[in-house]
Amino acid sequence: MHQHLKAIVIGSGVAGMASAVRLAVQGFEVTVLEKNSYPGGKLNHFEKDGFYFDAGPSLFTQPQNIAALFKLANENMAEYFQYETVSLACKYFYEDGTVINAFSDPDKFAQELADKLGEDKSTVKKYLHQSARLYTDIGSVFLNYSLHKINALLKAPLAKAIGTLKWKYLFNSMNTVNKNSFLHPNTVQLFNRYATYNGSNPYKAPGMLCLIPHLEHNEGTYYPKAGMISITNALYQLALKKGVQFKFNTSVQNIIYAKNTVKAVTANGENTDADIVVSNMDVYCTYKHLLKDEIKSARLLKQERSSSALVFYWGINKIFPQLQLHNIFFSKDYKAEFDHLFQLKKLSTDPTVYINITSKREPGIHAPEGKENWFVMVNAPANSGQDWDTIKKQCRANIIVKLNRILQTDIEEMIETEETLDPVLIENKTSSYMGSLYGNSSNSRMAAFLRHPNFSRQIKGLYFAGGSVHPGGGIPLCLKSAEIMSNLVKQDMKKWKRK
Repeated sequence: MHQHLKAIVIGSGVAGMASAVRLAVQGFEVTVLEKNSYPGGKLNHFEKDGFYFDAGPSLFTQPQNIAALFKLANENMAEYFQYETVSLACKYFYEDGTVINAFSDPDKFAQELADKLGEDKSTVKKYLHQSARLYTDIGSVFLNYSLHKINALLKAPLAKAIGTLKWKYLFNSMNTVNKNSFLHPNTVQLFNRYATYNGSNPYKAPGMLCLIPHLEHNEGTYYPKAGMISITNALYQLALKKGVQFKFNTSVQNIIYAKNTVKAVTANGENTDADIVVSNMDVYCTYKHLLKDEIKSARLLKQERSSSALVFYWGINKIFPQLQLHNIFFSKDYKAEFDHLFQLKKLSTDPTVYINITSKREPGIHAPEGKENWFVMVNAPANSGQDWDTIKKQCRANIIVKLNRILQTDIEEMIETEETLDPVLIENKTSSYMGSLYGNSSNSRMAAFLRHPNFSRQIKGLYFAGGSVHPGGGIPLCLKSAEIMSNLVKQDMKKWKRK
């Protein structure tokens, strides 16, 4: 146990809170410094005119990552957090009139793609089986180990990973792998969408990302009771139970180090000593603002940033029985949409629209009776100074035209209340540089290796967790980053003790 060793965690996003719990269990005295007045980072919520909205991430997979944290902390998860299985992972609407029910069950899903798009059932099953193998053999190395420490990698099941690795996943884009796997362009588009789960472009990102569908269609999709905010609440309560101290409205100005070793943190103008510091802030902002390291921060910017999002929160005064918890309205020309996002840094006039409706699971609670809470999102480019007010107006109009066409209705008059979120607001609220949701994109073969490690090579006692570092963005990976980071701390502590 590290009696009275002090750990400071900067930022209370999912990874920040998970890091705090793990370090507290190791025996550190942990303080979390958070510039906002609430925990959770992007995973927060708000209510407006009787409608309740989860403000950020809306998809919940891999509850075992949260379960592992409660088990480690020796607490009963059910007392803090409950979730249920969702049998329909997503409902897809295409411009050609096709509607696909993407069941979480692989057999039912394969049958649906056979019935609606003429795919061979065994091809779909084989694809999902391969996705599972990629995930368990190769993904497990990437997601559970630091790629930047030889001793960590030696513990990883590398031989198995290399045995599974087929060149097609390394040297072809995700789109190429999918085009070679399926007959119908609609199926290819459906599986290409998974690149957006880490803000990437399926026409550029490596075929390795074909491991993502495994989470939804082999492991399953879930819904946390009371909405996604219940994840934030559960982690926050768990951290408090483990003795973690939270200081809100506390902005960090500096990480102080001497002789290449962390010494303290300056927050709200005051210095606090620390034996280790974990930054859950965007890694670029950590180097640029907290370490004042112009060279390193400039180097981080050489990699392409991930996409951002434009979100419209709409209170809708009608029930749509044809919609589910998760819904996708695809653009007609997917390639053009990604060219706009990553090359032109613009929104296409026909964006793919995602709609999440939690009142489908909790009617009358998340929206008044007979009404629905729509979280309407399109992928947006990272902020590089675009005119967001104009973009938002145009985008809103384009979304409404699209939904009216596909749902054969008039959405505009049903919108009872409205809020929006754009890349500038995302950056202001969460210090995610340029509003990128996942730090750097995965649009290159080496992207996984180029993500910043969970530790600093230069400064002893400085660590990193969260979506902008290894292994990547999204709730499951943020929780994994906290685990990798805390394992590194454990190893380092042993070494430092011996010295």
